[in-house]
Amino acid sequence: MELWIPITIAAAFLQNLRSALQKHLQGKLGTRGASFVRFGYGFPVAILYVMCLHLGLGFSFPALNWAFAFWAVIGGLAQIFATMLLVHLFSLRNFAVGTAYSKTEPVQAAIFGFVLLGEKLTLGAIGAIIVGVIGVMMISMARMPLSWGNMFRALASRTALIGIASGAVFGISAVAYRSASLSLDGPNSIMQAAVTLACVTTFQTAFMLVWMFWKDKREIVEVLRSWRSSSLVGLAGVVGSAGWFTAMTLQQVAYVRALGQIELVFTFMASYFLFHERVTRMEVAGCLLIVCGILGLLFS
Repeated sequence: MELWIPITIAAAFLQNLRSALQKHLQGKLGTRGASFVRFGYGFPVAILYVMCLHLGLGFSFPALNWAFAFWAVIGGLAQIFATMLLVHLFSLRNFAVGTAYSKTEPVQAAIFGFVLLGEKLTLGAIGAIIVGVIGVMMISMARMPLSWGNMFRALASRTALIGIASGAVFGISAVAYRSASLSLDGPNSIMQAAVTLACVTTFQTAFMLVWMFWKDKREIVEVLRSWRSSSLVGLAGVVGSAGWFTAMTLQQVAYVRALGQIELVFTFMASYFLFHERVTRMEVAGCLLIVCGILGLLFS
């Protein structure tokens, strides 16, 4: 088994854990505050990770450059706004459906990867990704009668558009992060990914602090008061991001993000056991289609 596969599965699990914690925090902190804790409480861990690789394992620092700075800023800003869209989505639909809407990202990441990086996909991989997206479409209209009209209405709804927009911006951030990490041309992929993560999360923290100070200083106070639960979001987020960054340095973005759809399995478990939300048969069927898409992608 190639190394990027278990790394991606672990990152997907941690991402789901982070999202579940953010859903819990959203009622207390609001969309912006619940989004900020991912970065604000995560960047010290990212810096510590880099130092452990450097001092503990002897990995040397890669040389930073302007191309890295450009892609890191693009990816960092895109991830901030994608996270805010996703957190807002949790207030509109249940946890499982809210997450599922954003899972159109692999197709969008494939398009962005093709346009921006010139990456190629096999016909088998394209077919597997389409199967996964059909699963997402089934989940989106699981609570209404099955028809073409209802499908278009479900996909054109405000909730669906926010979810698809979230997936699109996450796709842009993923491609930008891969570009940033590869532009370092460092000693090894692990150190490149770690330095990218540390730089991006530090920038995101500074950007959102300025934004929150400008918009509403009380949000900063609430974030500090909720440090116990918020720090868990930051820890899960930064460790998961370390996995994503490493996997996307080892493999094309579209493949990593498509395998990352296994997060939906963890999402449905969290929705049922943690939030006690009802899951329909069509939602389960859509989830199974997504898993089939993942397996098809791997075998392709």
